[in-house]
Parts: sequence; structure tokens; C-alpha cells
Amino acid sequence: MRLILLGPPGAGKGTQAQRLAAKHQIIQLSTGEMLREAVKSATPIGRTVQDIIAHGQLAPDSVVVEIVGQRIGEPDARNGFILDGFPRTVPQAAALDRILKPKGLALDAVIELRVDEAALIKRIESRIAEMTARGEALRDDDNAVALHTRLKAYREQTAPLIAYYRDQGVLRTVNGMAPIPDVTAAIDKALAGLGGAHGHPSHKGERVSH
Repeated sequence: MRLILLGPPGAGKGTQAQRLAAKHQIIQLSTGEMLREAVKSATPIGRTVQDIIAHGQLAPDSVVVEIVGQRIGEPDARNGFILDGFPRTVPQAAALDRILKPKGLALDAVIELRVDEAALIKRIESRIAEMTARGEALRDDDNAVALHTRLKAYREQTAPLIAYYRDQGVLRTVNGMAPIPDVTAAIDKALAGLGGAHGHPSHKGERVSH
């Protein structure tokens, strides 16, 4: 099974990705992790990434796409994968299609965790307050200002992927504001009856699960 999870920061993608990877015995691929591995392996592309990071820049699409292409061609990805943090833009999604097609592969589904932004911000602010009260360390981007910035970037760059994948007939939308077990159940329902390892979805159009 080959999956993508879409949703703004704080929507719970990481939690659901881990569960899906375990349930379907597929690997969870994070672009951040793949970039770090590339640097560690000191391959030509890894050295390019290291140089980009050293200058405080973001890796360009061409580099990210090459690393993703190499990674999904490795033996442990043969059974399937779930992409976390990629694609972030429509050009990256088109590049992923170009990677998969020659391999005879296709995405089984793209799961959109739909959320209410105002409620999401309240949820994140509550979590930050609870962590602060417990004396837990916060990440630099664990604050309302950073969250607003990340939400804006998601709306502008990543949200257009929803229409892109809806047009391909692979989008499945679930209510990301529900309790975690309910979101999990909705995703399982949305994925029921898909084509599994063959990579071709058996249902067309968008399905919304509440």
C-alpha cells in the first residue's frame, strides 16, 4: 500500500502515519529523515544536501525529489510506504507521479486530515500550556506565532494538493478534529477495499468519513 497523509501542522499526521505503517507493514518515509540519512551516507546527493544545509537554505525540489526517488526504490519500500512531509507542493506531487509511473506504481490513497484552524490553534495552545505547566521543554516552533506562519504556508503551498489528488480520484478525507481512535477508525474505513500492494485504487472520487 502506498499512501500520503495531508493536513496542516498539528493535525496529527505523525500519530496516524506510525499506526498505518505498523498495521500495513509498510515504511514511514519522512523527508527530514531522508535528508539526514543522505548527509550521513556522504553520497554525491548527500554532499549537495550538506552544503545547502550549511548555508541555512532549504533543499530545492530537484534534490528532495531525487532523494525520495532513490529511497522508494530500495528493497524495504517494495511492500509500500507512507510519505510524511512530501509532497508539499503541486510540482513535487507531479514529480512523484513521474517517479512512480516508470516503476509501474501508483498511490493507493491520499488521506486528508481536515481540521478547523481556529480549533486547531486552541488545541495547540492548550498543549503548550500543559507542557509548560509540567516543566517540559518546548520546541522553538511550539508557539502561536510560529503555528500561524506554518498554517499560512500550508494553505498557500500544500492545500492545492487536495484538488490535485481529488482530480486523480485517490483523495480520501477524514475529520481530523475527532478523537485519535475515531480518526484511526475513519482512515481504516476510507482505505477498506483498496488495491493493496498493486498500487491502483479501486474507488474513484472523494470519500468523506466523519
